[in-house]
Amino acid sequence: MTVELKVPVFPESVTDGTLVSWKKKPGEPVARDEVVAEIETDKVVFEVPATDEGVLEAVLVDEGATVVSGQVIARIASAVAEAKASAELEEQAVQPAAAVAARAGSPGPLSPSAKKMVMENKINPELISGSGKDGRVLKEDVERYLQKVQAESETATAVNPASQSDSVVTRMPAQERIEKRVPMSRLRARIAERLLQSQRDAAILTTFNEIDMQPVMDLRARYKQQFEQVHGVRLGFMSFFVKACLEALKRFPDVNASIENKDIIYHGYYDIGIAVGSPRGLVVPVIRDADRLSFAAIEKTISDFGQRAKEGTLTLEELKGGTFSITNGGVFGSLLSTPIINPPQSGILGMHKIEKRPVVVQDQVVVRPMMYVALSYDHRLIDGRGAVQFLVTVKELIEDPSRLLLEV
Repeated sequence: MTVELKVPVFPESVTDGTLVSWKKKPGEPVARDEVVAEIETDKVVFEVPATDEGVLEAVLVDEGATVVSGQVIARIASAVAEAKASAELEEQAVQPAAAVAARAGSPGPLSPSAKKMVMENKINPELISGSGKDGRVLKEDVERYLQKVQAESETATAVNPASQSDSVVTRMPAQERIEKRVPMSRLRARIAERLLQSQRDAAILTTFNEIDMQPVMDLRARYKQQFEQVHGVRLGFMSFFVKACLEALKRFPDVNASIENKDIIYHGYYDIGIAVGSPRGLVVPVIRDADRLSFAAIEKTISDFGQRAKEGTLTLEELKGGTFSITNGGVFGSLLSTPIINPPQSGILGMHKIEKRPVVVQDQVVVRPMMYVALSYDHRLIDGRGAVQFLVTVKELIEDPSRLLLEV
């Protein structure tokens, strides 16, 4: 029995996808629910699991091809069919030699070793001529047949070298320069589209400030070990910035709003997008109702997002929406940058590398761990005064983290 492997049903907002990789090759065994292929959309990567146990019989769609929901992309020879074929071979092997030879064009009985090779290599035994007594197919006969097939394949490749590979690399002499042209992934294309949309549709302006990270670093060092023992997650800096932004958003609701046509939509909830790097590009999963979460819950959610971004298992729902975003270029060593708004949001906070610098504290020059922060905002909705005060609020709360607990 042959089972069809189909593309999963996409959500309504996704019309098609790109088959980016096959995890199995034709002829290889597959287990039920084992991932056979990956399909990339403009937002997430869908895994295509095997619907039955058996052998991948045929691949119907090449890597890089566009596919739609429900499309048949492969065929699997189920284990039931394999068992049936094995039983038929077993029955054929024990038939009297005279009866087998009486069938025109059919092979003689298979020796045990020949039968094993036929099963392992998925060969039709009728194509093999037996050299044993009464036309018995021996192991040597199967080996000669496989060598013949291999030789014919190599001859075909030599005649048509272009069939060896679909690689886009142009090979040139060593002294020449080499170029490589590859298609842009759907996720990368979607990122490019949204960044251009943001710069085209919003009046983006950025304001900067710097934050003395010493108070948060001291607090973190004091309770880091105990926090991890109690909550099972590390205490990072991101939860402090999420909490500080939440308080600032409550004080300056314009930053949590968005523009739709000629209307301003004020959101009565706080969904914070956290920019996360992944092997396929930047994604922004959203912490829903972040204002209702504790420090530990925020840290666990961010940690989970980071891990699943690497694995490519974030869901489409987790990447939708958001009223404000935070990105941390500091983890890659960025000292200063101007983040781009994630539309239709109106603001994004950029965190950066913590670096020791001489600063003036109470008329004394001291060395402190400082971080530059940037707030990019849509100037159509947010005035410069509100943006600056928003960032100053974040600065004051981080430099005196006890205010986050007291909400003052």
